[in-house]
Amino acid sequence: MAIDKELHEYLAKTGRSRSLHEEACAVMPGGNSRTTTFFDPYPFYIQRAQGAHLWDADGVDRLDFNGNYTSLILGHAPPDVVKAAHEAVTLGMSYPGPTEHEIRLAEALTRRIPSMESLRFTNSGTEATMNAVRVARAFTGRPKVAKFEGAYHGTHDAVLVSVAPDVKASGGRRHPKPVAASAGVPAAALKQTIVLPWNDGDACEEILTKEGAQTACLLVDPLLGIGGILLPEPGFLERLRAVTERLGIVLIFDEVISFRIAWGGAQERFGIRPDLTTLGKIIGGGLPVGAFGGRADIMNAYDPRRGGARISHGGTFNANPVTMAAGLATMNALSPEAYSRLDSLGDRLRGGVSRLLQATRRKGQITGVGSLFCLHWTTGPLTDYRSSRPKDTEAPMRIFLGLLNEGILLSQRGLGACSLAMSEEDTDRFVNALARVLARE
Repeated sequence: MAIDKELHEYLAKTGRSRSLHEEACAVMPGGNSRTTTFFDPYPFYIQRAQGAHLWDADGVDRLDFNGNYTSLILGHAPPDVVKAAHEAVTLGMSYPGPTEHEIRLAEALTRRIPSMESLRFTNSGTEATMNAVRVARAFTGRPKVAKFEGAYHGTHDAVLVSVAPDVKASGGRRHPKPVAASAGVPAAALKQTIVLPWNDGDACEEILTKEGAQTACLLVDPLLGIGGILLPEPGFLERLRAVTERLGIVLIFDEVISFRIAWGGAQERFGIRPDLTTLGKIIGGGLPVGAFGGRADIMNAYDPRRGGARISHGGTFNANPVTMAAGLATMNALSPEAYSRLDSLGDRLRGGVSRLLQATRRKGQITGVGSLFCLHWTTGPLTDYRSSRPKDTEAPMRIFLGLLNEGILLSQRGLGACSLAMSEEDTDRFVNALARVLARE
């Protein structure tokens, strides 16, 4: 399949989006406020969404396996969440003080995540990880942050390092070197960031032991989500927990994405108790949100009753009542039975794609757990960021555009998620659409 043919079909279907993009470019650099949603020649503009579907400005209906980058676990505009948000809105959009909604959502989250003894809300996952890093530094008195190559934890300088680096510029596999993921990240930030290889327990222990006296925290996405849903090998997370405990390093689980794979998130599924946890995406019911929390002795740094908090934390819209109400309605809908259904949908989709790739002898594979999945266009064992890099670097974009033309929305890198608004027929539709796209190659 030539990418030009897919582009030609996309252009033919999205004339109104092209016009809107031209208008947007006159007032915004690149015509948008989210770099991740842009792709050449322009993104399609969305007008409305309901359930598992969304419609663009040209009226094209697409089945949504993106879910606003895994945020919409119930699908678009679920009635109970809309009702809760509407009731909150009618009483006021936001206030200069706390509300009961904030308490109830915090209670729901601490029940699900025993390691979160107390928590605070933010407006994004980036803010959540930023504050978790800050409190870890304050608690330990140490400056450095450790993270994994291929892991994304937001857009603050401490973690905007080695997110999707050029392997040729990243040093050896077992000892990756920090690489800025953006212009504007100062060299000083790189000096304070330690980069580790995913799923290599020996290398991680060696590096952390060497750097331990200066390391405040280790940030872990338990699925290496943006790196391609690469599951931890047996014993790997347990070893990280043991090493960080021995060295006095605060272990932070970034569950902004992975919280959706079980009632209590990845830490429940894998049986690990971190010191701190960061959340976002699904806990806001489709509205902007983040949260961070964990051990009470660490989180006490934010307690203003102690003669002035050691760390000040504010935000005009933190814990606003609309987001809190929508988030609580979402949590209430996510019963153990709901997670079983999500697991079933994910298993069905992954199984169908695996059989398709085997039957057509395509050089690809699919990873995932629960309702999450990721397409990979490589055949070797998938263990870390470097092993997930496709030799055919255009393949992910060709497949993305091909699926768009088939009425399926995924992320550009191949990451996707099933929602409770979907049916088995929807997962089968994904597999059949992928089959047609592959047949055009």
